[in-house]
Amino acid sequence: MPTITDDTLAAWTRRSLDAVEDLLRTTLDTPGDPFLTTVATHLLAAGGKRVRPTLVLLAARFGDPDRPEVVRAAAAVELMHVASLYHDDVMDEAATRRGVPSINAKWGNRVAILAGDYLVARAAELAAPLGAAAAEEQARMLTRLVTGQLRETVGAGPDADPERYYMSVIADKTAALFTLATRLGAHAAGAPAGHLEALGAYGEALGIAFQLADDVLDVTQPTARAGKPANADLRQGVATLPVLRALRVRGRGQGRLRNRPARLRRMLAGGPITDAGDLATVTRLLQRSPGLAEARTEVERYADRARRALLPLPASPARDALADMCDQLISRCDPAPPAQPA
Repeated sequence: MPTITDDTLAAWTRRSLDAVEDLLRTTLDTPGDPFLTTVATHLLAAGGKRVRPTLVLLAARFGDPDRPEVVRAAAAVELMHVASLYHDDVMDEAATRRGVPSINAKWGNRVAILAGDYLVARAAELAAPLGAAAAEEQARMLTRLVTGQLRETVGAGPDADPERYYMSVIADKTAALFTLATRLGAHAAGAPAGHLEALGAYGEALGIAFQLADDVLDVTQPTARAGKPANADLRQGVATLPVLRALRVRGRGQGRLRNRPARLRRMLAGGPITDAGDLATVTRLLQRSPGLAEARTEVERYADRARRALLPLPASPARDALADMCDQLISRCDPAPPAQPA
């Protein structure tokens, strides 16, 4: 769970997340089919930060947060998130997720795809009592999610701007679910329409910042994240923003410094990089590239946009907690301090 400094709000959020966990367990428990229960709960049992259900709960604080619909909304969003991970791991041929074997590695692609579809269906059941507006929000997010995945798979055409294309992909693949979390939380709590719109704008910008921060960490701290293997993006041949910015930089200076973009371009031209030596070289070049600093700046820019989106909302511990999430994202991407001499 993201850090919440207000003690009362933090305690309420923990209790609410416990209720979400209970609902997830009861929703996915199928006594007559233990295998279905096992595959449906595989990643949920492995843990996770529960960022998206926390966003649902914090957004609900701008209405009546104790409505039973709020916990249903948070559980539905988490099921949608886990379903997307099942499908992502099939697309990426991932072997692990959250420190455990991925469902496709353990039971095969067909089981993983069907289990992901099952989670989407159960999420729809959870959200159904929230009404037609909630169903529309959920359907819109699904459309964006699938569109983003398809666009990433197909790739940018020869006439497309690679960076603009990439930003549109992550807006659909990642930010759409953040937007759903904040809007659905506000809707479930009966928040005013203006609050819902502000929270939706916040979720969209925060989701983009979240993905860009992940892109930076894949270069700067590739082994520090439990959810993904080291250098996941480079291994899959995904040109994230640090890579695109590094390749865009024209040679400056002299000697090896000037040749870095050209060398990177040659090494990345073949797509996925699996050789350990090549991975180490490309990572080192990216870490020294101005493109990495530019990607960090974009994290800050979108985090600031998310923070500004909160301004129409009334001052409260929940608004402070949402703003703090922006600061936490920026801090994650801060360069490591230089080592102190012994």
